[in-house]
Amino acid sequence: MTEALRFIMGAEKPSDYDIFTHAAGPEGKLPLTSEMLMNLPSGDLFGMSQNVGMGWKPERLLGKQVLIISTQGGVRGEDGTPIALGYHTGHWEVGLLVKEAALEVSALGGVPFAAYVSDPCDGRSQGTTGMFDSLPYRNDAAMVYRRLIRSLPTRSGVIGIGTCDKGLPAMMIALAAMHDLPAVIVPGGVTLPPTAGEDAAQIQTIGTRFAHGQITLDEAADLGCRVCATPGGGCQFLGTAASAQVVAEALGMSLIHSALAPSGQPIWSNLARQSARAVQWMDAQGMTMRDILTDAAFENAMAVHAAFGGSTNLLLHIPAIAYAASCRIPDVADWTRVNKAVPRLVSVLPNGPEYHPTIRVFMAGGVPEVMLHLRKLGLLRLQVKTVSGESLDALLDWWEDSERRHIVRKRLLEVDGIDPDQVIMNPQRASGRGLTSTVTFPIGNLAPEGSVIKSTSIDPSVVGEDGVYRHIGQAKVFTAEKDAVKAIKLGQIQAGDIIVLMGGGPSGTGMEETYQLTSALKHLPFGKHVTLLTDARFSGVSTGACIGHISPEALAGGPLGKVRNGDWIDVCIDRKKLEGSIQFIGQGEERFSPEAGAAVLAARPLHPDLAPNPALPDDTRLWAALQAASGGTWRGSIYDVDRIVETLQAGMEALSRSKQGTGG
Repeated sequence: MTEALRFIMGAEKPSDYDIFTHAAGPEGKLPLTSEMLMNLPSGDLFGMSQNVGMGWKPERLLGKQVLIISTQGGVRGEDGTPIALGYHTGHWEVGLLVKEAALEVSALGGVPFAAYVSDPCDGRSQGTTGMFDSLPYRNDAAMVYRRLIRSLPTRSGVIGIGTCDKGLPAMMIALAAMHDLPAVIVPGGVTLPPTAGEDAAQIQTIGTRFAHGQITLDEAADLGCRVCATPGGGCQFLGTAASAQVVAEALGMSLIHSALAPSGQPIWSNLARQSARAVQWMDAQGMTMRDILTDAAFENAMAVHAAFGGSTNLLLHIPAIAYAASCRIPDVADWTRVNKAVPRLVSVLPNGPEYHPTIRVFMAGGVPEVMLHLRKLGLLRLQVKTVSGESLDALLDWWEDSERRHIVRKRLLEVDGIDPDQVIMNPQRASGRGLTSTVTFPIGNLAPEGSVIKSTSIDPSVVGEDGVYRHIGQAKVFTAEKDAVKAIKLGQIQAGDIIVLMGGGPSGTGMEETYQLTSALKHLPFGKHVTLLTDARFSGVSTGACIGHISPEALAGGPLGKVRNGDWIDVCIDRKKLEGSIQFIGQGEERFSPEAGAAVLAARPLHPDLAPNPALPDDTRLWAALQAASGGTWRGSIYDVDRIVETLQAGMEALSRSKQGTGG
């Protein structure tokens, strides 16, 4: 035996060869009837054999079957110790929710099934080629979830459990497409912050801060060790993960006060049991996703997103969920209208003004508490149905006087010394504290099809008394995020610069997140005086004068791809009117109008270094092409099958004509 085989095969164990070739099989009999044998498809009958083969008691086979799908990752021991790590805390404890939901389904006389499609971690993949798969994963996972649901034809309802940036939106898209099924989303909750230390957003800047001498090696090691203070749940800030949980509840897909619950604690695990009962109730009442997800429900979700100050990534996810639900897809005009009407009410990481972690938002009352304020303002569609079986209006009536509300809000004051009304504010207090509306969609000769900025997160100290952020500066152009990060670490970016990162859109990098840049700028003293323009997107925890989703993307011929080092750019963001512009206005010593600038850009070639990242996977290239044919990022990067088929057919016909014309 060679050394390699000796190492691989290990020591011989004679007991390994005590192999059995048959078994008696489960005891009992399938609860079959003549009618079942005559009328059921063979798949249903064979499914019964499979079920008892896995150990389910034959006499319990005829209960309602409920499928529990989740993003579970890793392998936990019974005591919680890791046997194999997950990619992130957000899916590490999700299996506990699956277990609780399954036990409740069983207790109600049903038959629980479970299936899993794990998810990546955007934090883990920041600055790596793993980010090229982040947004495309969402569509793939949603498709697999739908296939799993359809592959259990006997299911009577579905429970979807997810936590983080892409897994939860994928789950929501999948369940939204189940128009004729009862379904409930169980948000996977949040991790706690350390008693003393930093949050999961700030900790992602230790490399840059060390490079600038702001922290020592020992401090970085110590802070990094303690930041994820509990082993499960999404990050402690209102990023994409937390925003998606909030939106799931606002849509009526989740039970009241379920978003942002502390992972691993009893109030969190009980949500799974309550959700199992909700699915049974929906089935008994004949309620399905079609009853929950309506145009009015999406209006509510957009309003709650605005009131929370949610991640701009939800501009990609909410339209995709609406498309799956066969509802009207919100456009930029809808987002602008809602954000102009809805005040931001929540003081939370990363927006401030006080940087409360998400657990405090939950303890202050979470989504229903915010909705109470929005109801008083007349900003909600109150007759929409929710998975509780109640209308939103009835649900908020219950919440306002509920024991749960009074206890959790009191507990926040007792444990953390925090007044819940300072976390979730009424409109008057929020206005007095300087909270501004959430997003603005700048246009201009650099973004003729639009762009987006979370304008509420621009540092107030660089905003004029009139509420307008103004910055005229020279461009420093990068065609790769790593080069821009290196420039920051080496001190090559100064106050007043405008960073232009091009080639980060769908066809360049899969529309990567550029949180390395935004986080570095936030935690460097001069960073608030730097503007970032990109056709990529941002992490939900990003802050500052960071404008993304610039369209058309550079690699599609967008004018952003024609900017050169030293070009003069004028950025103007009105945080009160939610209006903005990004204009190329000069080169060298020459200055010109935006109209003249557009003409100069039109005559220029694309940047010579602009190209898709050489590591871009073929899977992502295919995703980029399909979502582009479906309307691109402003329609949520969906797969619109009708549009794709139409495009393919037109292309094939054109190729056929071309071959005929050349005699091929």
